[in-house]
Amino acid sequence: MSFLDSLADIEKKYHELSEALAVSKGGNDYQGKMKQLSNLGLIVEKYNDYKKVAGDIAGSSGLLNSGDNEIKELARQEIKELEEKKSALEKEIKLLLVPRDPNDDKNIIVEIRAGAGGDESALFAAELFRLYTRYGEARGWKAEVLSSNQIGIGGFKEIIFSMLGKGAYSRLKYESGVHRVQRVPATEASGRIHTSTVTVAVLPEAEDVDVEIKPEELRIDTYCAGGHGGQSVNTTYSAVRITHIPTNIVVACQDERSQLKNRAKGMKVLKTRLLALRMEEQQKLIGDERRSQIGSGDRSEKIRTYNFPQNRVTDHRINVSIYNLPEIMEGHIDGLIDPLIEIEHNERLKDFEKNSK
Repeated sequence: MSFLDSLADIEKKYHELSEALAVSKGGNDYQGKMKQLSNLGLIVEKYNDYKKVAGDIAGSSGLLNSGDNEIKELARQEIKELEEKKSALEKEIKLLLVPRDPNDDKNIIVEIRAGAGGDESALFAAELFRLYTRYGEARGWKAEVLSSNQIGIGGFKEIIFSMLGKGAYSRLKYESGVHRVQRVPATEASGRIHTSTVTVAVLPEAEDVDVEIKPEELRIDTYCAGGHGGQSVNTTYSAVRITHIPTNIVVACQDERSQLKNRAKGMKVLKTRLLALRMEEQQKLIGDERRSQIGSGDRSEKIRTYNFPQNRVTDHRINVSIYNLPEIMEGHIDGLIDPLIEIEHNERLKDFEKNSK
């Protein structure tokens, strides 16, 4: 089936679905069908633009037989512009046809952990948390801390939070990996530059349909929550530690004063980690057939360096540097994310064209 034949079929399916929904009284799958109609509508809209441009090219091509040289030259210029527009529309349509990452529209759970560098690493973990929450706020997303291990000077050994918002995973999934910071710590008397690392993991939030956990697979322990420096946060047994016995994944939550709230947050993190484990296993089955230019998303992969003395952020996957570190730390990271999205789109497009032949 040719590219145009598949578009004609999609247009036909769109009109049939539109007519069916116009007389529908709802039903169990009504929302799913409405979403499908919306997705098909985007393709049909671009296809109509494509057909109009193709018709304009045909019309202008007829003028090439004119005896008037001036008209022929104008026709050639118009055809050139229309062909460029047609090519751009074809690429847009193919991208809409390419199967999307099924997790792209999901909310996310982000885990930030201090690595090498002691207190300096913990401080930068806190700065990355602020960076992502600022980025989310600008997009109308909502952040909620699920678990944290804070140190006395305002840093985090670990902080886990959710980000609720449409498309959160589609943009922030590229943040998974090792973030390296180079700067002079405030406590450094000699002015030497230190290098520290922070690990970030961005996971699509699991829904109940994604992961099933049997009660007998869990061991749940409760204990008194403790603050940084050993201070007591709560004298009741509100902190919760959940162990998933089959995988030995352990999640601990103590930020809330309510044991029930800590348990609910812990289960959310556990389900998300189990979904991430399943996704990782699926990737291993795919093997080395195609290694993405933007990396595997593995949390041990160094992806970015923040060099404060040089006012520079470098993404090592695409060799892009931005010399405006204060803006980046305020959450303005689209200049780093957009090139990664474009690369992924191009890779998916290549696969689509290869499999369509």
